[in-house]
Amino acid sequence: MTITDPQQPAASVSCMMPAAIMRGAHHIEFGQIARPVAQPGEVLIRVQANSVCGSDLHYWHEGKIGSAVVSEAFTPGHEFAGVVAEGTGEPYGLADGTLVAVDPAQPCGHCFWCHEGNHHLCPNMIFVGGPPYPGAMAQYIAVPFGTVYPVPSTFTAAQAALLEPLGVAMHALDLAKLRPGSHLAILGAGTIGLYIQMLARISGALTIAVIDPLDYRRDKALELGATSVFADVPSYLASVKDTPTRGADVVIEATTSPLGPRHATEAARIGGKVVLVGIPDGDEFTLTGSQVRRKGLTIKLSRRMGDIYPRAIEYVQSGRIDVNAIVTHTLPLSQVRDAFEMLADYKDEVIKVVLQP
Repeated sequence: MTITDPQQPAASVSCMMPAAIMRGAHHIEFGQIARPVAQPGEVLIRVQANSVCGSDLHYWHEGKIGSAVVSEAFTPGHEFAGVVAEGTGEPYGLADGTLVAVDPAQPCGHCFWCHEGNHHLCPNMIFVGGPPYPGAMAQYIAVPFGTVYPVPSTFTAAQAALLEPLGVAMHALDLAKLRPGSHLAILGAGTIGLYIQMLARISGALTIAVIDPLDYRRDKALELGATSVFADVPSYLASVKDTPTRGADVVIEATTSPLGPRHATEAARIGGKVVLVGIPDGDEFTLTGSQVRRKGLTIKLSRRMGDIYPRAIEYVQSGRIDVNAIVTHTLPLSQVRDAFEMLADYKDEVIKVVLQP
């Protein structure tokens, strides 16, 4: 069903555009919202592809992520790409029709953390598709020019959109400081976990164990080069109990489970590293104090990414990473509710859904 959002200002039909409208947990619709107008310093993008992220699903399940609450109707979507439109890119040398990826993070640029170079930690961040800021599950979006990255002509719109989750995976692996010959365990074979696995293969990991309770996701991990897969951490630990380390040198947790961080510390060897990437359901998790202390673990939490888009573009352009390898479904934006329900219930062996406006 197509609706017009009554909370939008009155506008003529020509000033409206199709978009996804989320009003709270388990409430997303395909409707019409006001079309954006690019302001000075912004570029108007006609969206060509938008992939659904795990954080989008948190808004679907709970209506919030921490302090980011869906308190009024808004349009989600932050993994997106599109073409420059209506001459708005001309001041920056971008012709209409240029395919671009867009970093959804808009740091303030003047706080302590921005001056330190940690823009991804900016507490004043505007994040596209995080309430109350409108996202890109729509026909058009206007974004600051500084967040726009032209991509090679060989890229598809889906590849350009998937640079965002690839960048998140690259940042997590940067934090892990994975050394050649390391034994890596990854908890969670969703988009981020699988991208981390693909990156680790070309970053020197000797073994890559992927732990996920779903058969089809373990099969995908093997297809993409995991050296072993397990349904749970006890099974993994049983397989390494006779090895010198009896655990992984590095464990990267990329699940939505509140138990994920605890399981990650269980899988790590004494003196190992743990990087927590996943957003836990309910916004809370616990660790066993004696375990993490006695193991002397280094635990890091990953937050979005730094200035990674140029590296991500090069990885895809070179063919070293096939970002499309984890895409299982492509749907029109009009089926946005179907996409969210499919992902929430793990239907049809879904891993990644790309929406096309």
